[in-house]
Amino acid sequence: MKKFRKVLDGLTTSSPGGPIGSPSCGSAAGTPTAAPTPREIDVQETLISENFQLCKTVRHGFPYQPTALAFDPVQKILAIGSRSGGVRILGRPGVDCYCQHESGAAVLQLQFLINEGALVTACADDTLHLWNLRQRRPAVLHSLKFNRERITFCHLPFQSKWLYVGTERGNTHIVNIESFILSGYVIMWNKAIELSTKTHPGPVVHLSDSPKDEGKLLIGFESGTIVQWDLRAKKADFRIYYDEAIHSVSWHHEGKQFMCSHSDGSLTLWNLRNTTKPFQVTFPHGKIQKDGRKESCKPILKVEYKTSRSSEPFVIFSGGLSYDKAGRRPTLTIMHGKAITVLEMDYPIVEFMVLCETPYNNEVQEPYAVVVLLEKDLIVVDLTQSNFPVFENPYPMDIHESPVTCTAYFADCPPDIIPILYSIGTKHKKTGYSQKEWPVSGGTWTLGSHTYPEIIITGHADGSIKFWDASAITLQMLYKLKTSKVFEKPKPGEGRAAELVEEDPFAVQMVSWCPQSRIFCVVGISAHIILYRFSKYDANTQIVSLEVRLQCEPEDVISPSENENNPCFTEPGSHSPQPHHQHPASPGNRTPEGMKDSVPCLKVKDRMVRVPPGYQSDLVIQLLWVDGEPPQQITSLDINSAYGLLAFGNCNGLAVVDYLQKTILLCMSTLDLYGATDPYQRLTRSPRRNRQSTSGLTELTDNQQSIDMERSKSPTSDHVNGHCTSPTSQPCSAGKPRVPMGPEGPRLARRGPGRPPFRKAQSAACMEISLPVSHTEESRENSFSRSRSSSVSSIDRDTKEAITTLQFGESYGRKSDALPTPCLWVGTSLGVVLLIPMSIPTDQEERMEEAVTIGPSGAVLMLKGSVLRFGFLDCMGALIQSPYEVWRDLNAPEDPDRPRRRKLVHFSPSSSQDACGEGHLAVVCSERQAKVFLMPSQSCLFVHNITESSFVLRADVVSVCNSVCLACFCANGHVMTLSLPSLRPLMDVNYLPLTDMRIARTFCFTNGGQALYLSSPTEIQRITYSQEMCDNLQEMLGELFTPIETPEAQNRGFLKGFFGGNAHTFDREELFGEAAAGKASRSLAQHIPGQGGVEGMKVAASGVVGELARARIALDERGQRLGELEERTALMMTSAETFSKHAHELMLKCKDKKWYQF
Repeated sequence: MKKFRKVLDGLTTSSPGGPIGSPSCGSAAGTPTAAPTPREIDVQETLISENFQLCKTVRHGFPYQPTALAFDPVQKILAIGSRSGGVRILGRPGVDCYCQHESGAAVLQLQFLINEGALVTACADDTLHLWNLRQRRPAVLHSLKFNRERITFCHLPFQSKWLYVGTERGNTHIVNIESFILSGYVIMWNKAIELSTKTHPGPVVHLSDSPKDEGKLLIGFESGTIVQWDLRAKKADFRIYYDEAIHSVSWHHEGKQFMCSHSDGSLTLWNLRNTTKPFQVTFPHGKIQKDGRKESCKPILKVEYKTSRSSEPFVIFSGGLSYDKAGRRPTLTIMHGKAITVLEMDYPIVEFMVLCETPYNNEVQEPYAVVVLLEKDLIVVDLTQSNFPVFENPYPMDIHESPVTCTAYFADCPPDIIPILYSIGTKHKKTGYSQKEWPVSGGTWTLGSHTYPEIIITGHADGSIKFWDASAITLQMLYKLKTSKVFEKPKPGEGRAAELVEEDPFAVQMVSWCPQSRIFCVVGISAHIILYRFSKYDANTQIVSLEVRLQCEPEDVISPSENENNPCFTEPGSHSPQPHHQHPASPGNRTPEGMKDSVPCLKVKDRMVRVPPGYQSDLVIQLLWVDGEPPQQITSLDINSAYGLLAFGNCNGLAVVDYLQKTILLCMSTLDLYGATDPYQRLTRSPRRNRQSTSGLTELTDNQQSIDMERSKSPTSDHVNGHCTSPTSQPCSAGKPRVPMGPEGPRLARRGPGRPPFRKAQSAACMEISLPVSHTEESRENSFSRSRSSSVSSIDRDTKEAITTLQFGESYGRKSDALPTPCLWVGTSLGVVLLIPMSIPTDQEERMEEAVTIGPSGAVLMLKGSVLRFGFLDCMGALIQSPYEVWRDLNAPEDPDRPRRRKLVHFSPSSSQDACGEGHLAVVCSERQAKVFLMPSQSCLFVHNITESSFVLRADVVSVCNSVCLACFCANGHVMTLSLPSLRPLMDVNYLPLTDMRIARTFCFTNGGQALYLSSPTEIQRITYSQEMCDNLQEMLGELFTPIETPEAQNRGFLKGFFGGNAHTFDREELFGEAAAGKASRSLAQHIPGQGGVEGMKVAASGVVGELARARIALDERGQRLGELEERTALMMTSAETFSKHAHELMLKCKDKKWYQF
């Protein structure tokens, strides 16, 4: 604990590392402040470095670019490998684990050690890995790197410790799973095929042991050659040479037949009695043409041949459709007897696997489901019902249903909000699913003690919003909202909006949500804002629309007649943007040149619409075209339910809307907000003269003079998602000039760097960033810091300031204020903070009738870099929440006895500080530094330069361990926390060294020491920076392995055992062990001991715990077996004694008899 004291009595503050020659105003660095009332600020800071540790918690969503699939039929857990080297292991809901190979090589194949709590992965770098799943965070135990051959196929027989590995050269190697060392036993390709064969058989594409005899190994080569190898005799039993290439092989459970799928779309069935030709050849989707020939078909990539006691066998395969029908969707075909069912899939099939009742390959399989891994989805089909319905997927695999464009994370929500959203969301769920339970039901998971309500909100390119329940490190869909329903459907090719925004005019850029008042605000890419209110009742409503002309043009002078009814604060003659009120402008609003003017990008529905329960649109705000120029995208937004106000800004200016009265209160350019207190000397010029198309970043010279060079590097030119995060993107669309010829052509060609045209909805997942043509893909995806030095934002070149952040709150607009009043804090891209005081009627009736008055700008504060975040603390260091209105349902039936009134909750800065007097602390964070100001004196108490070489992408004042801190995420991948109010560094972790735009746009902090970001276009990664949560993480995660007794093999019967081969007498150890087979060549493969996982000593410790648990389970099992053995021994002894007694009696009885007396 440390105590900070500052006696503020005529104190002069200075900012170390401030910009040289910064203009001074108000309480800017180096400027003496007015002497406040002498007092002592006494803040007990409780956070220390030991309270912080950064680690990943859980990953949600569909594995990006999946490549492999495996299932443990006893443990009932599923594994999915991906191209980036990730492995997701799924069990019952709550059991969801993500592992990552350090090499990042693609996973080619997965093999469970069935019921052993282990998994083998084969990767594209020709390395085998053995993962221990008996701990909550799996770790690699062994690795084996092949040096001279490439791995193509692996097979691990059930209850065997010897793994067969096929290679590209056609050889088959054998690996001991326990020691992860190669056996000296090798099946060379030239031994497998006949000596007379002149061609190489190709890579091994299939390996499996015969169900009839484990000593026989079936090897399938790509060219069409199939060999059954006798492991004991070390020779081939038979060889099959087929004309068509083989993709897969599947045995009948009796081991007398097997089926192959081929590249010509055929299935061949082979009988071991006669291997000279196939027993049966079928083209399931190949019809006979008029000339008698078969249609050419696509390859059948995989086939599974499964038997059932009660019905005909199942033959399930993917592919094989005829080539004649273009555009057909990928299919999975189920042949059951004479019935053929073709299931069409939305995405290409990566892999599928039939789930069977038994793990033994020599028993009747009894298939009950088939898991189908698609490129962007995972589905499970129920085989026990004739119509083959799919199971309802309990995992959140549809996050990417439409590309994610923004995220928001809310921890410690009101407890009633999740059940309400869920109850409304369930009414719109799809039906027709299988009634059976989800078959992937392995592992155990319990609700931990450290849980609280959490909600994640994702915005998507199609304008949809999804609310997710993220409590207890799980993720479940609660409610979906479609913002596009507010607008009329744009007709194809209609208008400039369709031309410039392309196919995603409704894409969500940012969201603002107040969980207490349940007011929700959405900002879209077409420069529109939709305000939603929550209701449990459906309603008929007329959507109110406001139109705002927020363009900064020196020629656009507001005439007195236009300004009469506008309550905006404007000086006479000021060049402010103009507000337009409700109702769309007429189509006739065009300039003489024929360009659009004063029309919005989208058309709001102007009729009564019926809205279902849930979030219902209350107000739509749209920015208008001006002189043929599209409106700039909105970069900042804040809404306050207690004030009934909504504020938003872009690179032209600021607008404030009263959403209760549906009026525009303020609509001004950023320059006009300053009035006489502008800290910068700006050159007056017409933007029209400078509206020349730029040639990219190369036009900007190094010796360009700027008012503030450090600030001119601010990455504010890209306002996708409302976060100024892209230093490399320029507002002009690169490579795709979309300037139409005709009267509008010359005008559009003059679009300046401050006026970007609309781009395609920029998905945070798809990373479609508009860059100059000369820039490469690498510069787009890689670290910000490399391109940072050559990037100067368009805003600074035009001496424009974007409004980068806004926040309503109770504060002191001026130094002379004695009491806090409602204020709007405005942060700009030039590092300036403006305070705008407001006067809001307190009485409910007056509030709905009298206008809210907004005064001229009060305080002006300065920081280095674009302002990102505000936060307010009382003088004891506690966080001050924004005031809010308690939710009330406006559509609920009226109760005459209890009229509905607004109930406001205020957190005044002066309410809890009688001992320390009035005032509060304001935390302001920019991309370069953080400052803490004392209000109302505006004295800078603390300053910390966060970074010099990089810049902050996201900052938030969050609560951790019953205290508050400032959390920052930098462009160089560092995650930092600073104490408040002293701004002491508490944690600095280099978490993501090469961050990319997707992460930058979706990274967000929340309370409780948690954060999230979109780690891939389909997955959300949650992390924690709280030591307490890291300590409790093991308890919160699910157990992948549960001790289950392996089902006993069925009794084969005397005749089957006698005539069915020596399946049970085959000893692999005797054949493959070092004593019999010798050692493998050291140069062939290299053994690498496991590192114990990436989580350091904690995972290693948990691994030890896992090993101890495994040893304990083994001891229990051994004790149980010994007990059973003892019982059996006692029974045998009793039986032997009885037999001896009877034999003795019989001997005495027959002792004196002659042979003929018997």
